[in-house]
Amino acid sequence: MISSIVHSSTGVSLLGAGAVNHADVDEALTIAPCLVAADGGGDRALAMGLEPEAVIGDLDSLSDAARATLGPRVHPVAEQDSTDFAKCLQRIKAPFILALGFTGMRLDHTLAAMTDLIRTPHRVVMLAEEEVIFRCPPSLSLDVTEGTRVSLFPFGEVKARSEGLQWPLDGIGFTPAERVGTSNRATGPVRIMLEGPALMMLPREELAAALAGLGIG
Repeated sequence: MISSIVHSSTGVSLLGAGAVNHADVDEALTIAPCLVAADGGGDRALAMGLEPEAVIGDLDSLSDAARATLGPRVHPVAEQDSTDFAKCLQRIKAPFILALGFTGMRLDHTLAAMTDLIRTPHRVVMLAEEEVIFRCPPSLSLDVTEGTRVSLFPFGEVKARSEGLQWPLDGIGFTPAERVGTSNRATGPVRIMLEGPALMMLPREELAAALAGLGIG
């Protein structure tokens, strides 16, 4: 059994070493004030003038200077069977996690992070450069405005029903190899009932709607 390293009664902002801007980190910290870094995300945090409560990972990209600065807050996990993102998710105990800096660099790393989002039992919302990404629960209500882009990407066989979408999902079988549900449009508030593993992707400005739909905040 994997022991938790971070125990937080508030949400956790989890920072990776990928593409991220200071404004997004500041916004995340107002919602999830406990800052944790994944490996090289420790350097990213320090460069922003922030000190994470913990750095977790295999530490192959964390600088010696960051290790010296953060000292006992650095927690090495030597195994190579999971990503640094997954290592963090497995060792954080918190009501929810906002993940930043896990997209925008190497494509294989981004795809691996998407897979980790599907696997984790945590409520995790990922802030990418232009999107908010999270695992779609079996029932999801989103208070979004007409015209909002709503994308559903399956990670297996998925069946869904929907209300409030320009192209309803009812009766359609989705699989990653055959049919995906990207670039749909809201006609108003949206409700989705889902069977199977899928990620929901909304425009970045719909973070509040995503959090409300997941019962966060």
